[in-house]
Amino acid sequence: MAQEHPAIKHIITKHFDDPNLHKLETYKKYDGYKALEKALSMSPDDVIAEVKKSGLRGRGGAGFPTGVKWDFVPKNAPAPHYLVCNFDEGEPGTSKDRYLIENNPHQLIEGCLIGAYAIRANHVLIYVRGEYDLQTERIMNALQEARAAGYVGNNILNSGFSCEFIVFRGAGAYICGEETALLESLEGKRAQPRSRPPFPATFGAFGKPSAINNAETLSTVPQIILNGGEWYASFGTEKSPGTRLFAITGNVQRPGVYEVELGTPLEVLVNEIAGGPPPGRKVKMIFPGGSSTPVLPASDIDVHMDFESVAARGSIFGSGAVIVVDDSWCTLEVAKRLVEFYEHESCGKCTPCRIGCNWLSKVYDRIMAGYGVKEDLELLDKIANGMAGKCLCALGDGCAAVVSSTLKHFREEYEEHILDHKCSVKLAQSV
Repeated sequence: MAQEHPAIKHIITKHFDDPNLHKLETYKKYDGYKALEKALSMSPDDVIAEVKKSGLRGRGGAGFPTGVKWDFVPKNAPAPHYLVCNFDEGEPGTSKDRYLIENNPHQLIEGCLIGAYAIRANHVLIYVRGEYDLQTERIMNALQEARAAGYVGNNILNSGFSCEFIVFRGAGAYICGEETALLESLEGKRAQPRSRPPFPATFGAFGKPSAINNAETLSTVPQIILNGGEWYASFGTEKSPGTRLFAITGNVQRPGVYEVELGTPLEVLVNEIAGGPPPGRKVKMIFPGGSSTPVLPASDIDVHMDFESVAARGSIFGSGAVIVVDDSWCTLEVAKRLVEFYEHESCGKCTPCRIGCNWLSKVYDRIMAGYGVKEDLELLDKIANGMAGKCLCALGDGCAAVVSSTLKHFREEYEEHILDHKCSVKLAQSV
């Protein structure tokens, strides 16, 4: 086996070379559920303190500190509490959670149990993307094994703590990755974002206090409890500690999901770990955190992959999907495809997103058909600015980011299409 790149770390992807890791017997062989035993010997507040000490930040996109989020849930509220696992993963290019749960569903279950204990919840709701058949099967089988072994159900490990699981399958709507739209879907309603406040910590699933965490976030918790918060914080950077799963896709020679220490340069991810673009091609742009994140031009490939460094370059860390686009692609074609995706996936609840996505899509159609006019440059920018920060959720922001960032970094290409009615990329390919 070829030696792995030193930037790759195996914390939550340990033992993934074992084909039976998804089974309880194998998971326990590698210290599975020992973190749960340790957590149950601690107080819920001590568990939260340990997660805070680790510096773990949400791996779903927002990067909010996990321990702080758990601490927001009222401790003495008489109403039932819920821990909700967001395993919807509908962002284009994102596949890290699928890879994680397919290989090690028990790690997620153990993390959910620890999280539920910490926020004093007795119910875990796992929301799974509807297309994930194998992953759902793995979770259901793992839950059956865990229940038979006494890790799920009443009086877990004779600790007095009880916890039940409900697995809910979505129907393929990208909007359900937004936590409040997910809650609406869980409750049997149309999946549309809620206005906030109130926030899920006090008014979440079924109107009860809830913590909503990404599947990767929860899968990291057992390792933190087992080895200690300070141990986990020793990886990564001071403000972005630990590791992260990056799903590297697009124009690279070795696409895949890699667990890498935070703070690793993007250039290392793209050119060394993923093998760089195909022979004869050059990197043109990169989406550092999925299709909803502002693109970075090739000149920014030296950025370090942590929350603060990516933000300093004008983008966001997002969902862990690194999408590489080489110089064989027309910028406007890339933007048009993504705008069409967001137009299709918009739930339609708020006007800026509903109207803005549709309007942008029509403008791109006209430009790509050769009927662009000079005013379209200002029009695209004006529509995107009218959406950014003015929508109920980040879907509209994601659509606007595609337009604004490609306009910013590749304006000459836009001018060529609109003013000269030609595409030099396609012309070069036709020669």
